[in-house]
Amino acid sequence: MLSVERFGVLDRDLWIGVIFSGRIQGIAFAFDRRTLFERIRGREEFLKSRNVRVSLDVSPSLYPEMVYRVLVGELENTDMLGELSFEGVTPFERRVYEWLTKNVKRGSVITYGALAKALGTSPRAVGGAMRRNPYPIVVPCHRVVSKEGVGNYSSGIEEKRFLLKVEGVEEWTD
Repeated sequence: MLSVERFGVLDRDLWIGVIFSGRIQGIAFAFDRRTLFERIRGREEFLKSRNVRVSLDVSPSLYPEMVYRVLVGELENTDMLGELSFEGVTPFERRVYEWLTKNVKRGSVITYGALAKALGTSPRAVGGAMRRNPYPIVVPCHRVVSKEGVGNYSSGIEEKRFLLKVEGVEEWTD
């Protein structure tokens, strides 16, 4: 199922879409509705490529509101881990996502290298897991930065900087 809502954040519209079946299968967000639905389709293709059964039939749910509440700091990211299905996620990716969510709190960042060291893997492997994260905002991949700067982000650098700014991480938003 798919649930979509629009929220106002820092004087901008933010569209949040959540694909779910019992639990959250995927999350997408964007500053406009058209881009949101492009990202939802991309999330659907990714999930299906990993043999996850997905329906985009629209159904109201509390999930978009919950994701919004995580974004604005009303809910901790860890409070949402139990709502994620982790369907189609490899054991390595799940380990990365859970460690990141539990250990890198709102208002802070970690480099790809430091995250890799904590997990005993390579920065490239961490970057790949971040790129494939089906749960942006809840699994805070936007908090993973390069030692040279803000780094990449699958939804775009503007979106990454926006999320960091909402969290008060000003030094990474210039």
